[in-house]
Amino acid sequence: MKEFKPVKEGKVREVYDNGDSMIIVATDRISAFDVILKNIVTKKGAILTQMSKFWFDFTKDIVPNHMISVDVKDMPEYFQNEKYDGNSMLCKKLEMLPIECIVRGYITGSGWESYKKDGTVCGIKLPEGLQESDKLPEPIYTPTTKADLGDHDEHISLEDSIEILEKIYPGKGEEYANKIKECTLALYKKCADYALTKGIIIADTKFEFGLDENGNVVLGDEMLTPDSSRFWPLEGYKPGQGQPSFDKQYVRDWLKQNPDSDYHLPDEVVQKSVDKYLEAYELITGEKFDK
Repeated sequence: MKEFKPVKEGKVREVYDNGDSMIIVATDRISAFDVILKNIVTKKGAILTQMSKFWFDFTKDIVPNHMISVDVKDMPEYFQNEKYDGNSMLCKKLEMLPIECIVRGYITGSGWESYKKDGTVCGIKLPEGLQESDKLPEPIYTPTTKADLGDHDEHISLEDSIEILEKIYPGKGEEYANKIKECTLALYKKCADYALTKGIIIADTKFEFGLDENGNVVLGDEMLTPDSSRFWPLEGYKPGQGQPSFDKQYVRDWLKQNPDSDYHLPDEVVQKSVDKYLEAYELITGEKFDK
């Protein structure tokens, strides 16, 4: 049996080269503030992978995506075991674009901090009088650069993203930058509207895109998971304050309150994180998680 070694390891995921395709494995690691925590969060990788699968299927009418299969039977023998079952995705290879496509439908987090200072979020002027967690009149697109492990992403404007892409793809920068912006907003609107019917507010999220062998824009990476998005329960939603969430915010908040933790979470915080991820999965998909 052929052995596989990751060709790329991120904070949470491992990428394996499978010739004309690749296999992305979502591990049970968890990161916060760009640091990998010392805990393992059981089932987290499988929940993230199955949630991405749901959204990829749900949005393929808007933009093609890189998912081929999440069934290990479709993957090399090396992956056909318990370790990889449920948390692995066989994907098309893409040339990833160096832009993180962030969309915000509600004002929170760093956006709220920025708005309080000067009424803008990532340089975009917003109406006066907004409260923390308010829904924005229209979702806004606030792309960032993609930082290497350990560095922080930097906010850029649409014009910056055109410039960055033009350098790599002369004559195509504007087309690609506008296309990924348009796809980001269309994906967010469709998914946020759907999530509301399931009792979840998607406050903000990020998407990543790449190019296939014909130069077409394709959605890659993960999609609308609690790792890449801010999910709030619709029940009890109240502007003017922070909201409880289904994502890593619970972990981030605990770390902020416990600066001497050395990035090690107590068991109950880990369990609560898993429970939150599971609850979000089951609300969104309408199915029990069985991986």
